[in-house]
Amino acid sequence: MEVILYIAAIIAAIGFLILCVSVGMTLFSLKSILNSLSGTLSGIEKQMEGITRETTSLLIKTNSLAEDIQQKSAELNTVVHAVKGMGESVNGLNASVQQITSSISKSVEQNEEKIAQVVQWSNVAMGIADKWKKRKVIEQAQEVMPEDVYSFEPVQADKPKRKWGRKK
Repeated sequence: MEVILYIAAIIAAIGFLILCVSVGMTLFSLKSILNSLSGTLSGIEKQMEGITRETTSLLIKTNSLAEDIQQKSAELNTVVHAVKGMGESVNGLNASVQQITSSISKSVEQNEEKIAQVVQWSNVAMGIADKWKKRKVIEQAQEVMPEDVYSFEPVQADKPKRKWGRKK
């Protein structure tokens, strides 16, 4: 029975040896994988440092732009208020013009008859002035013209011959 124990111990030792060899081979293959992973992680770490620097730079620029936008927004607010004031002024001016227009139209309606009379009298006056001017022109023409103005002899000129065009 002792032999069986020794054989069992040898089998156990061989099994343990096979287990150790397989664990060793696994660890050696895992070592190359871990080395590759370590290199990849160091590359990623360097890239992350670059990304961190660029992110910091972008954050600084963004903060600068945000401050600039706030400053310009404050300046623009004054312009907006000024334009709003101008709009209110224009609205007030429009209201004033509407009031003046309505008062003028009311006064025109009230004085419509008088305006019509003024227009009629001005037309009469212009007609009289035109007749006066015509009469004066006729009188001046009579003073300048001799009496035998109408006693002239008509002279008939030869008509030139046409060189082109349709015949009559």
